[in-house]
Parts: sequence; C-alpha cells; structure tokens
Amino acid sequence: MRKNVAIVGASGYSGEELVRLLLNHPGAELAAATSRQNAGQTIAQVFPRLAQHPPAKTVRFSAPNPELLAKQAEVIFLALPHGLAAEYAVPLLQRGRQVIDLSADFRVRSAAVYLEFYAHDHPAPDLLKQSVYGLPEIYRA
Repeated sequence: MRKNVAIVGASGYSGEELVRLLLNHPGAELAAATSRQNAGQTIAQVFPRLAQHPPAKTVRFSAPNPELLAKQAEVIFLALPHGLAAEYAVPLLQRGRQVIDLSADFRVRSAAVYLEFYAHDHPAPDLLKQSVYGLPEIYRA
C-alpha cells in the first residue's frame, strides 16, 4: 500500500533529489510539494527532467501550510535549512503526522550542543529527546 507523502522545501537541491526519489518509490505517492518561489507551477514545469512521471504533471508547488499538509499526507519530509525545519515539525507532529527532517534540527539530542554548533537556540528543544537521527550505523534499532 502506497503512503501519501509531502515535501516542504521541495525546490531546493535536497528537495529536488527527494522529489526524484519519491516519484520512483513504489511505496510513496507524492501528494504535495511546497516552494514559495514556485507556487502554482507543476513539478514538471520546475524540473523538466522529471516530466515523464505522471504526478510531476499534476502536483503543483504550494506555499507551506502545516494544516493543509497534514490533510494531504501521512508522511511529510522537511527539506529546509536548519532552524526552520523544527518550526514545521511541531505543528505536523501535533496533527499526528510522521515527519522526516533532512536538516540539522534533529541531528543532536542536546539543545546545548545545537547552540554550540549553530549559534542559536533550538526552536523545539522538547522534541530532541524523542527524535531519532536516521543513521543506521549508529541508530539501527
């Protein structure tokens, strides 16, 4: 069974690669992609090399809206700069969605270490204890 997925920040380098991977993934149905600068355009218009995939011709970029994304997808990927991703993770998790963050916001489990490396406070320190850094060599379980 395929899961509906969405990507916040789908027009950046990581977002584009994630779009490509998800369009080819047998367990994923790309339901939404966000990009403020490309809102209203289809994935195929922004990334012509992906136009051979039918969803690329129908899925249009939209401005990021956590409430709407939670209605469109079960799993939401965040392809955003660190510091910004956590701001989207909080409302999406509150709406019962699974969030996969590609930024640095949940790579460390300590707000103090985050502050040391990124020179600003973590935007959602309460989530650090429950987040899992998806590096299977370290966190396989």
